[in-house]
Amino acid sequence: MTPAGLSVEVSDGALVTGARAAAAAGIVVDLRRDAWGHGIDAGVRALLAAGVDRACVEPADAPRLRAAGLHGVAPHGDSAVFYGLSAGADPAMHASSCILSTKPLRAGEGVSYGYTHRAAADTWIGLVAGGYGQGVARALGNRISVCVEGRMCPVVGRIAMDVCVVDLGPDGSSVVPGAPVSLFGGDGPARRSLDSWAEATGWTRAELAGVIGACVPRRSVA
Repeated sequence: MTPAGLSVEVSDGALVTGARAAAAAGIVVDLRRDAWGHGIDAGVRALLAAGVDRACVEPADAPRLRAAGLHGVAPHGDSAVFYGLSAGADPAMHASSCILSTKPLRAGEGVSYGYTHRAAADTWIGLVAGGYGQGVARALGNRISVCVEGRMCPVVGRIAMDVCVVDLGPDGSSVVPGAPVSLFGGDGPARRSLDSWAEATGWTRAELAGVIGACVPRRSVA
């Protein structure tokens, strides 16, 4: 079961902008793999709104594409521009979660399996909903930061199946359960964090977004 709080929002407006940019570059948008976790319905809506009449889909989805008035063709070029997944771009997908609990961590104490991280000084840590079972790659442990209430906090220790741990700093006692956590995308400091995720894992931004989008609750926003 997906822990409460971990979900993604997909911006229809960002996809429409991306569809226009892809069309201008002569790129056929790739809607395979459920539009790389963004949802094929959201992808089709964006293409139609942008006046695009073709896309690449899985064979099983071809009738769905035709019913919408689009033509299925082979992919042409890198359609990362459609999803905002080019390096340094703002993604159409926003992955967010919440703090489940917090506790103090004393200097020298370890975090998560194998204690791959030990606190250099007294601090507070927060348990965040979302782990490798929801597409948060194991390789991200000790390698990235997420945004907690507007500030970037490092992910420490190994990524567990359903949760990960962040270092909230010595003043972290003010963070309460339910506090919002932004993993990537959105309007805050973590909006382009997929760049660091890609560097940490060796995966493409499309793969990283696609896995999370396929594993957690998803909704479309303006």
